[in-house]
Amino acid sequence: MPFNIEEELGALPHKPGVYIMHDDKDTIMYVGKAVDLHNRVRSYFRKIVGRGPQIDLMVRQIAYFEYIVTDSELEALILENNLIKENRPKYNTMLKDDKTYPYIKVTVNESYPRILFSRQLKKDKARYFGPFTSAAAVKDTIELLNRMYGLRDCRRDLPKDIGVERPCLNYHMGRCLAPCTGKVSEDEYAESVSLALEFLSGNYGVVIQDLKKRMDKASEDMNFEEAIRYRDLLSSVKQTAQKQKMSGNTGEDRDILGIAVESENPDADGVIQTFFIRDGRLIGREHFYMTHVGARSRGEVLSEFVKQFYAGTPFIPSQILLPEPIEDKEIIGQWLSARKEQKVELVVPLKGRKEKLVELAGENAALILSKDRERFKREEGRTIGAMKELAALLGMGSLNRMEAYDISNISGFANVGSMVVYEKGKPKRSDYRKFRIRSVTGPDDYACMREVLTRRFRHGLEEREELSKNDMDESLGSFTKFPDVIMMDGGRGQVNIALSVLQELSVNIPVCGMVKDDHHRTRGLYFNNEEIPIDDHSEAFKLITRMQDEVHRFAIEYHRSLRSRSQVTSRLDQIPGVGPARKKALMREFRSIDDLAAATAEEIALIPEIPETQAQVIYDFFHNGSAAPADPGNPEDTTDPADDDVSS
Repeated sequence: MPFNIEEELGALPHKPGVYIMHDDKDTIMYVGKAVDLHNRVRSYFRKIVGRGPQIDLMVRQIAYFEYIVTDSELEALILENNLIKENRPKYNTMLKDDKTYPYIKVTVNESYPRILFSRQLKKDKARYFGPFTSAAAVKDTIELLNRMYGLRDCRRDLPKDIGVERPCLNYHMGRCLAPCTGKVSEDEYAESVSLALEFLSGNYGVVIQDLKKRMDKASEDMNFEEAIRYRDLLSSVKQTAQKQKMSGNTGEDRDILGIAVESENPDADGVIQTFFIRDGRLIGREHFYMTHVGARSRGEVLSEFVKQFYAGTPFIPSQILLPEPIEDKEIIGQWLSARKEQKVELVVPLKGRKEKLVELAGENAALILSKDRERFKREEGRTIGAMKELAALLGMGSLNRMEAYDISNISGFANVGSMVVYEKGKPKRSDYRKFRIRSVTGPDDYACMREVLTRRFRHGLEEREELSKNDMDESLGSFTKFPDVIMMDGGRGQVNIALSVLQELSVNIPVCGMVKDDHHRTRGLYFNNEEIPIDDHSEAFKLITRMQDEVHRFAIEYHRSLRSRSQVTSRLDQIPGVGPARKKALMREFRSIDDLAAATAEEIALIPEIPETQAQVIYDFFHNGSAAPADPGNPEDTTDPADDDVSS
């Protein structure tokens, strides 16, 4: 049934929930939540001036909407977050972040605790410190503490495994107390762990005092090498302590947010700067990019950041300082408090030190945005700008996806083909494909290219038909997405081969040749039976060159891997009926090929994996120089079948 927007708007309930906007291709464009679905969804279809060009553009594309009713606004917020994360709609303000932050984990739940690197915060009775922004700094800290206090980093189950094995190399190097030997008690080991915990808690004074005592005692005992070691450790601890320049009066955990937005550009990104303060100390900072923020208020952008970022991070601080009020502050606070299992405050400080910290975070965000603005423009010119230039050269309205093909062989040996894909001017490596040529022997690039293109587009048509029969999403098929233009690494001949294949399969896709001169450098494009000159300083020319180099590299690497595979062989591979299992059994029993060649058929048959008949074949191979043809039905046959299309 056709979707009647007016009728559906009238049927919307006055209840909280989530609404989902779709375009005419069933793509989810926007996900939102509402306290009252009836009022919120209807507001999109009223003639309102000043709501922003981005929202107006989205509304014009809405083909239908659906909604999910929830029991509360809090449930709606959680469901909205999950749907945005799963579908990443085009018109939602999105956090561009795939980071997982490192923690220091102290396994105080073990009899002999360890200090470990972790990217997950689990409820396993261990103590966690962090999150930190630098994985390298975390690893350095763990190494420093293990060296200082001789803590173990092995996986032995202690005290169960005490005395089972001899101590590892760390013990002999003086880096571990080796509780696995039983020479150190749990209480003695616990004292070292306690000092390490003091260090991680920021109480450097206790650690520095302890190291000074050890250094002085080693010096008094004239153990100068040991004294030097403690001196170096003391220097490392002091450097770590000096890095903590921003201290608070309390040991609270808080995040400080600052924001900068390029408001004059509707499609611009915004930057959120975050300072992480743990136990009153600044442990790191990080900046994040938010997409499609230009048409939205700073409060809306901050609200989306808080929801998306803290839905994905395992640690939530007790306090989040914001530069200005955000939408749904109360409900977001309830949600964060429920996740943390204790109260979380969202605060906009108006004066004092906290306000200065928020202002500092905002200045940092603005600095990052200013610095990256030119980089973004250059990147856009290299990618989307280059695609626009190329589309204009070819007289096409727009270009989004291009596929390029190449053939590689050496005098006809191991013919292979490669396919690379560029979307929005960037390589999409997940869609790369490589082909092992099946029907062509000898150096015939045209015939090889015909096979590659035929297999690629026939496979795509079959996948499309199968998916349409089962009413499935086309994105589930690896070949269903066809390009806007095919770029052939060559001129008239390669283009005509591609056009003939497409005509045979009734596929209508423009084909363009990337023509090279006598020095193997790109000089122009062959399109619609004519050569089009191209400015070798333009971004379109640079994009074509990158694509040519990439498709050539991909083909050569595949060809090289096949050559290497064919060269790494053994005389055992030449014996009929000897596959991997039997080859392994022969190598286990006989120390060398010469030993095997000197054995009798009866001695070979003593190996359980080798039947008597096969033992005789092996004996004849070495002694008579005869070899019966391999049985193609034999499961031990090592003949390599022709490769199917595989991903890069």
